[in-house]
Amino acid sequence: MNMKYFLNTLSEQFSERPLPIFASESEIVAWNDERRTLFHQAIGIDTYLAAERTPLNVRVTGTIDCGTHTIEKLYYESLPQLYVAGNLYIPKGLTERAPGILYVCGHSQSQKVQYQEHARRFAQLGFVTLIVDTVQYGEVYGEHHGTYARGWFQWVSKGYTPTATEVWNAIRGLDLLSARQDVDATRLGVTGHSGGGSISWWTMCADERVKAIATSSGTGHEASHIRERTLDGHCDCNFPNNPYGWSLTEQYALAAPRPVLILAPDRDYVFQIDSVRQVYDKLYTMYDSAGVGDRMRLLDYRSNHAYTPESRQNVFSWFLCHLAGKSVRPDEIEDFDGVQLEEKQLLAYEGRPPAADRSLTVQDWFIPVAAMEAIDSREGFQTNKTQLIQKLKQDGFRHFPVAMNRAKAEIMQHIWGKVEQGWRLKFTYESEENWKLWGEIRGNHPDMTLPADVQQIRPLAIHLRSTGDEKGEQAFDLMKSATPRWLKARLDPRGTGDTAWGQEQNWHIRRASALLGRTVASMRVWDTLRGIEAQRNLPGVDSKRIVLAGAGEMAVVALYAALLDGGIEAVVLQDAPGTLDAADDGKPNMLFKEVINALRYADLPQTAASLWPTKLVFVGEKDDSYIRTQRSYEALGGVCIHVSKASEIDFDALCT
Repeated sequence: MNMKYFLNTLSEQFSERPLPIFASESEIVAWNDERRTLFHQAIGIDTYLAAERTPLNVRVTGTIDCGTHTIEKLYYESLPQLYVAGNLYIPKGLTERAPGILYVCGHSQSQKVQYQEHARRFAQLGFVTLIVDTVQYGEVYGEHHGTYARGWFQWVSKGYTPTATEVWNAIRGLDLLSARQDVDATRLGVTGHSGGGSISWWTMCADERVKAIATSSGTGHEASHIRERTLDGHCDCNFPNNPYGWSLTEQYALAAPRPVLILAPDRDYVFQIDSVRQVYDKLYTMYDSAGVGDRMRLLDYRSNHAYTPESRQNVFSWFLCHLAGKSVRPDEIEDFDGVQLEEKQLLAYEGRPPAADRSLTVQDWFIPVAAMEAIDSREGFQTNKTQLIQKLKQDGFRHFPVAMNRAKAEIMQHIWGKVEQGWRLKFTYESEENWKLWGEIRGNHPDMTLPADVQQIRPLAIHLRSTGDEKGEQAFDLMKSATPRWLKARLDPRGTGDTAWGQEQNWHIRRASALLGRTVASMRVWDTLRGIEAQRNLPGVDSKRIVLAGAGEMAVVALYAALLDGGIEAVVLQDAPGTLDAADDGKPNMLFKEVINALRYADLPQTAASLWPTKLVFVGEKDDSYIRTQRSYEALGGVCIHVSKASEIDFDALCT
């Protein structure tokens, strides 16, 4: 199986999954009430929603009188020192509370300046409108491009995408609007273009106060993003963290049954029109089944990735209908009046951003990384270990197939050498549907022929093949010190050996995998678990005396596989990375080590400590972070050793 083909096929399966059919609006509400909490957890705002909201500390730095409305230049703190710059457009002559609009900007360098005409026209139509900068651009330049351009794949292990920050900033923007005496907090809408179109979706999905959205150039499905590789042109903020393997359409459905207007240019290069129409058809069918089909609408129009006068007029008409209770046709609404204020007039910070602005480092702290707690006794250890495994299975390895036949090694080739060379047996095994992987097992005991002929069961050392191990011999080098009584095996997880892909696909494959709720490392963990199961079932293998080894990125795979398997006698980690919380520059030597959400619960040293009572051997470079692992093992009375080279490993001592 080719990985790109696999991801294409999987993305098509995601995109084709139908949505449920409901008999009433109340059934949709009940369905989404159950799912929304999971969505909050997935994107990482659940702890902030559960806690008491911190003060917004709104600071108005200037006011502009525009005749029909005023503009307040302001900024607020969505969390302490997480500053959000914006402009608040307030209609003049309000005699009652007005509906509120939050405009979330797309990826324009000047953001609220670029999109000012939208806020201006909303204010002229009677909406109190807050337009806010994102972390990426505007008056300060933070980061949206972690996995897109920076090689910050540790974001995946944290369960972080900028969706989390932008949705949280938007929620606090809604708090700001709701607290105003001139705003009706029961009539709030959100809109934006491009990245702002995506954040419009995700804000509505996260916050039930949003009564209507108009999302421009922010809708699509996985098959388009992965098969046509539009994903390669997408900023990270377009996609929430997805540990549960939901399709994008299933996530969009969290907006139901509230009014949604989808704006889709037919020449959009990153949100292709066919995918938008397919998403709309599924959503409309669900809405219509519950009798609220009039609340879901698609406007596709001739344009590239941009607004047109027609699309803007439809946005204004949509919100007048669903928030202001006014039936006004789009063509009855005048488009922009052409008034544009200069950038310096609209700057909230006026060139002096607040000191210690945490928006510049939000990716480092928004999702807390689990601290390593000292393990000084066995009391409570097993409970903590069990909880860690459960959390990892739920939030990091949820994609593991739930119903598969017992793994079986299918013998493909017997290779005989001289007596001192012993024999080699090549086999395949099924990891998951359409994935047949290779392995090899060797024996060199003078009395041994093949496993089927062996009367005495023998211990087995398994090494995971690494990327770039062209002939597969590097895997066996680590096991040279094993005595002749040992069986030695190599497993080829996907992406190695015959299933390797070219380096030019690395970046796309990593991002596409995460979009589908998995990673290369987590898929390799499953491959390893299946390979271990297949070899346990071979005659002559002592299923209770198995050593699992991996080097570099495969050390991470071996570590997680041993933890989840629970029956490994010893784990050998050669040149193991010391943390998941480190960037990858994306060069040929990149390490596929990320696991979705893993850092929320434990980094590699904590996970390694949780292997006890499995024996643990470090070979070669040992990161200083594993000193804590060593201390935990000492406190628990376990075996944790470090050797400088593979020849120093005493395999017989590991499996007495």
